[in-house]
Amino acid sequence: MVTLKTIAEECGLSSAAVSKALHHLPGVSESNAEMVRDKARELGYYPNAAARTLKTRQSRNVGVLFESGVSNEFFSAILDEIRDRLEDEDYDVTLLSNRHKRGSGYYGHVMRLQCDGVIVVHHIFDPEGMERLLASPTPVVSIDSIHPGHTSVLSENLEGMRDSVHYLAGMGHTHIAFVHGEMGDVTSQRIQGFRQGCAECGIEVPDDYVVAARFQDPAASREATGRLLSLGVPPTCIMFPDDYSYLGGIAELSNRSLTVPDDMSCFGYDGMRLAADLDPALTTYRQDAAGMGRIAVEALLREMGGDGTQDKEVIRVAGRVQLGGTVARID
Repeated sequence: MVTLKTIAEECGLSSAAVSKALHHLPGVSESNAEMVRDKARELGYYPNAAARTLKTRQSRNVGVLFESGVSNEFFSAILDEIRDRLEDEDYDVTLLSNRHKRGSGYYGHVMRLQCDGVIVVHHIFDPEGMERLLASPTPVVSIDSIHPGHTSVLSENLEGMRDSVHYLAGMGHTHIAFVHGEMGDVTSQRIQGFRQGCAECGIEVPDDYVVAARFQDPAASREATGRLLSLGVPPTCIMFPDDYSYLGGIAELSNRSLTVPDDMSCFGYDGMRLAADLDPALTTYRQDAAGMGRIAVEALLREMGGDGTQDKEVIRVAGRVQLGGTVARID
């Protein structure tokens, strides 16, 4: 176990000087203070009080790590459900944004706040900081990303795309294009589901029918839509990475004097309120955001209340096709 004495011996200082440096008290030169804090981080030292709290799991505080500034309705719904469920269980919730990658990193921040566990809600983080957090004794459950050795909760992306393609094929479409988001666990599963669904329906997918864009980025989807419309044999239906990105598709179609669904059918993903408010309402795949938040909390509570030997698993949460008016039937 790393103690104040350990750090003092490593730095050639007294334990009292080390304590002052770690607590940012006067009496230690700035150079020595920085050396002490660097050595503490290197050795993985954190105050005993925090360590005892983690061991006894008495703080009743859970950290939720999310991408700073995320305003996606899907993730907002997940965060709301996590907060409500944890508060029902008499836990405080501390939001940890990705700005905490500085200094002592995510794990250091978790330790200072004496969090009993952490739920990771978004996957765009500092890799080194995440690796340190995941390697720590703190129970961690992730949402929308997979981390080996930890429980992960994901939307059923493969089956969701497969079901969506089957719906479109049932509407008579055989030329279906897919504009996808950044590569990662989610996109990999969706591409696999898309191709699997097309194969099951006897639909051939030209390579240029699968186009890379970005999540929550209408401009990127507009550019991708333009590329698809310029093909020698354009698709009859375009699937977008999310409902918000579909707005870029609408803009490009309008720019070319094309209408939805008469000239082009469109399909979204997420099931945001936006989808129902559009005219015509967007046909989309509705993810169960609340269900994902609830299941993540249940999984974390089991791990925090266990002995650390609980099985870690990947839990996939099903959604459903949400009908709108953006998919035309082709006879």
